[in-house]
Amino acid sequence: MPETRRPQLGVSVAIWREERVLLVRRGHEPFLGAWSLPGGRVEWGEPLAAAARREVMEETGLAIGAPRLVETLDAIAPGEPPSSHFVIIVFTAEADGEPLAASDAAEAGWFEPTELSALTTTPDLERIVLLSRRR
Repeated sequence: MPETRRPQLGVSVAIWREERVLLVRRGHEPFLGAWSLPGGRVEWGEPLAAAARREVMEETGLAIGAPRLVETLDAIAPGEPPSSHFVIIVFTAEADGEPLAASDAAEAGWFEPTELSALTTTPDLERIVLLSRRR
């Protein structure tokens, strides 16, 4: 009997500084080369907040404060059948210091929301960034 494919669970974190959000350019599939919030897979037995802290540290070297829930979304790679399907729990958090791209992040940078439409991004990034924006 063929193996049943199921979505994988991931986290991402919107970190804001002076009206700019931190993005990383993905260095691996899925979505190689696309800009995204820092994040990644949740490990077995790992609480979501701990996964968010670990992934941000691995990809940017930044330690975040207490993450706050923003939204959940599906990140489904194009194709039939899709090559990947992640359910992403999106948080926002604060962090001090300057990011350094590491792990599977090829680059890291700060962007204003108005710049996102000109970038190649992961699915639904612009909507999620706007939802995460501090009021």
